[in-house]
Amino acid sequence: MNLQDILRNKGSNVCTIEPQATLTEVAQVLARHNIGSLVVCEPAGPAGERLLGIITERDMLRAWAKNPTSLDRLNVADVMVRDLITVLPTDSVEDTMGLMTDRRIRHLPVVENGRLVGMISIGDIVKAQHDSLTMENYYLKNYIHG
Repeated sequence: MNLQDILRNKGSNVCTIEPQATLTEVAQVLARHNIGSLVVCEPAGPAGERLLGIITERDMLRAWAKNPTSLDRLNVADVMVRDLITVLPTDSVEDTMGLMTDRRIRHLPVVENGRLVGMISIGDIVKAQHDSLTMENYYLKNYIHG
C-alpha cells in the first residue's frame, strides 16, 4: 500500500496559510477544520503555490511559551518549521511510518511534481496499517479454518 491509496480514501484537500498570518488566524483555521497543522505557502501565482514550511499546534504552543503574549502579535513566518520534509504519493506506508517515527513527525505534506497533492498524518498511517493487518488476519483465519 502507498500514500496515494490513503489519499484516494481520505481526500486530497489540504489547508494552507500564508506566512504573514497571525497565530490567532492559525488557531482559528485549525479549530474550524479540526486539524493539527497547516502547510505554509506563498499565494498562488503564475507558477502556482510555493511551499515554505509547516506550522503545527505544538509549534504555536512552544512559541507562546517562549513569549507569552497575544497570538495576534506573532506571525506564522516567525514560528513555522522551514525545513519542510515531504513525501511522494508513490511512497509506501511502511517507509513513511519509518520516516515519521525516526524524525518524530506527525504531519507530512505529499508533493508530486512540485505541487501539493495531500497531507498524511500519523493517524492516517496507523489506520492504514491497522486496516491492512485486519484484512490479512481475516484471510489467514479463513485459510486455516477452510
